[in-house]
Amino acid sequence: MSAMEQVEALYKGQEMPLQRDVEVISIPFGKTVKLTEDSIVSVMQAKGSTVSVAFDGRLYLVEGANLDALGLESLPRPTLPEDASEEQIEQFVWDQLRTCFDPEIPVDIVELGLVYGCRIDRLLNGDRIVTIRMTLTAPGCGMGDVIAADARNKILGAPQISKVHVEIVFDPPWSREMMSEEARLELGMF
Repeated sequence: MSAMEQVEALYKGQEMPLQRDVEVISIPFGKTVKLTEDSIVSVMQAKGSTVSVAFDGRLYLVEGANLDALGLESLPRPTLPEDASEEQIEQFVWDQLRTCFDPEIPVDIVELGLVYGCRIDRLLNGDRIVTIRMTLTAPGCGMGDVIAADARNKILGAPQISKVHVEIVFDPPWSREMMSEEARLELGMF
């Protein structure tokens, strides 16, 4: 059982006070806000490397590196060695995207078929900019900003990456045929 599966199994539905101030991503707005020490939150879900919590009638994502704010062991912030190759950087980006989940669906955005493409451009000054083209399960889905903010935060853990741009597109429209076989099995959508 992974660390996040253990967190979900042990703490889902439980209320706990925050042990320190912590920056979180608001759901569905995707904005970073601060929850203060001693605020009582309820654990809703633990997927990838984030935990969804409820506080004051709203939902928030807590990154794995900030799990100590919940009194849990923090996950190391993903990063790359300074001398990482272009292939390692691209693999890092895809690995981080696989830790991003729509807060309403227990399958990562890559397996869901939401990521249409990823491009890494290197500027003349050496900076790298990652551009991700992705879609949502439906044009009216309110989770796009949350997913984009989560992906951006995780990918920026690598010092070789200066900026992440997430472009939400709806052409071609998403359909369940874009999901991996494993995702369809997980969601019972055969």
